[in-house]
Amino acid sequence: MAAYRARIKEFHDVLNEDQINLKRLKSMCFNGIPDEPGSVRALCWKLILNYLPLSPSKFLSFLEKQRKLYSSFIQEMIVNPGKQHFGKSGKIDVTFEDHPLNPNPDSQWVAYFKDNDVLVQIDKDVRRLCPDIGFFQRATEFPCQDVVNAAEMETLRKRVDCSVLQSHTVMKNRQGAYNWKSSKKSTVEYDLLPDGKEAHWEVVERILFIYAKLNPGLAYVQGMNEIIGPIYYIFASDSEREWSEHAECDAFFCFTNLMSEIRDNFIKSLDDSAHGIGNMMMQLMNRLQLHDPDVGSLMVTQDLKPQYFSFRWLTLLLSQEFPMPDVIRVWDSLFADSKRFDFLIDVCLAMLLLIRDDLLKNDFSSNMKLLQRYPVFDIHLVLSEAVRLQKS
Repeated sequence: MAAYRARIKEFHDVLNEDQINLKRLKSMCFNGIPDEPGSVRALCWKLILNYLPLSPSKFLSFLEKQRKLYSSFIQEMIVNPGKQHFGKSGKIDVTFEDHPLNPNPDSQWVAYFKDNDVLVQIDKDVRRLCPDIGFFQRATEFPCQDVVNAAEMETLRKRVDCSVLQSHTVMKNRQGAYNWKSSKKSTVEYDLLPDGKEAHWEVVERILFIYAKLNPGLAYVQGMNEIIGPIYYIFASDSEREWSEHAECDAFFCFTNLMSEIRDNFIKSLDDSAHGIGNMMMQLMNRLQLHDPDVGSLMVTQDLKPQYFSFRWLTLLLSQEFPMPDVIRVWDSLFADSKRFDFLIDVCLAMLLLIRDDLLKNDFSSNMKLLQRYPVFDIHLVLSEAVRLQKS
């Protein structure tokens, strides 16, 4: 216990310096950030993800600017469009000049329906985010006031509206007439919180929707919800109210910074590039062959392609392979490592080596189940083995 308290004090000392030593902080974070009932981990992640300045005296002015910027995103991409498409009668407003059947590619309605396609997928994914902890289904203490208190506005919730949301595509039939074709429909009913409240998953939905709007070349790809989930969870769980109140904004910018490093993993056309997911899977298999030729040969003999298991491991930063507390511990090390995605390969290799005996005795079917549902392990054992591999 004394050693634990000393470690917490060491973190506080570093974080309270006039100029934070980022190299030292990363070295400390790599070995795990204390699970203190405070804001240590949240603050550390904001620093090592290159969001906050290294001078604490600049935090206030920087955060004020970022939060004002994020608020403008909400106004521009959610509030204002919601008011434009929602008339006083509570129905979608259709004008003569621009209407839902307008085939013009520059029509606001064409963009609106494309956004609905993205929103349907985001909504489907965030509603089932981390169901084992129940956090994301609970109401946030700090709902977005610009959204929940906006009158006569079509919110994201109303656009989705359980099972009745339909995104549409303007189609031209053989006779030259334009039709409004329904392309997607949500098929699952969900309990929504009453007006004036928001669940945490609704906050995550808004973050992902804004990110998709700001990055049209990438937009939203399934799996991004698993990346933003732990980040938002840590920030929203901060015991310091002045931080947790702005968890949405801070999570958005940290997610954006992280995605700038891993976005190639979500672009199919870049799978085989030097920084693509295909190259990372190849590195993993090459290192496996080097460290354990028997298991490497087994992968070839049983045709256990890395796409079957390591694609998810690498793309989602192992967020689906371990319980949330273990994912958070792994991410402490990943975010802190100077070559963080090289270390990710080390962790994946360690996972394979730790189950080598089972792999060598199993048939193809059993090994597929083992790799796609990785067994429960002490995460510190996995990370210790990864560090050993990193140094070898």
